[in-house]
Parts: sequence; structure tokens; C-alpha cells
Amino acid sequence: MSGAVSYYSGLAAEEQVAAHYMRSGCRIAAQRWRGKYGGEIDLIARDGERVVFIEVKRARTHAQAAERLSQRQMLRILRSAEEFLANEGCDEKTDVGYDLALVDGGGQIEVLENALYLN
Repeated sequence: MSGAVSYYSGLAAEEQVAAHYMRSGCRIAAQRWRGKYGGEIDLIARDGERVVFIEVKRARTHAQAAERLSQRQMLRILRSAEEFLANEGCDEKTDVGYDLALVDGGGQIEVLENALYLN
């Protein structure tokens, strides 16, 4: 996939996932949120008081999409999430989730709740 096609394909997948979360009652608080230290979070949703950080991955299959999330990327997302929460005045009592949303070649979405972690 060329750079431009891949970029726009990623944007379309993010829009699909945002719509999926909104249909489930969430509000999208931010898209492609960038922290001061270079990290980016694809989507940030609010489900009542809960803040959900969502990484979107797209590939031909859900399994291939999941393989595209590296340990290094997870660390950047977690650091950026900490920065976002601090900027929002949230504390350690804030209910937080870290989801991985997988989009396959047919546009089907699979959400793995609380899928971001470090070994």
C-alpha cells in the first residue's frame, strides 16, 4: 500500500471506529491527540466518567492488524495517556481503559478492551 493510500485508509478506519463507539453511547473527546513528547493517540472516548484511549489498527485480517501494535508503540500511547489525563485534571481514581480496535479489509471492527499492556 502506498503512503497516501495507507494514510487515508487509516483515517477511514479511525472514523469507522469513532462511529462504533458513538453508537455505543460514548462521546469522542479527541481524535489523533498529540502529546508534547511525540506520542499520538488515535481516539479518546468518554463513557460517562470513564476515559478510553483507543489505538486503531487496520489490515486485511484482525489478526494481522493486531500484530501491527508494537511494545514500543504501547509505551508511547501509555505515556501520552498520562499526559492527557494530567492536562484534564484527572487523578489516579479516574476510571481509564486502553482499547485496541481492529478493522479488517471488509470494514468489520473488533474491539479488544483493555488490550494495551506492557510485559
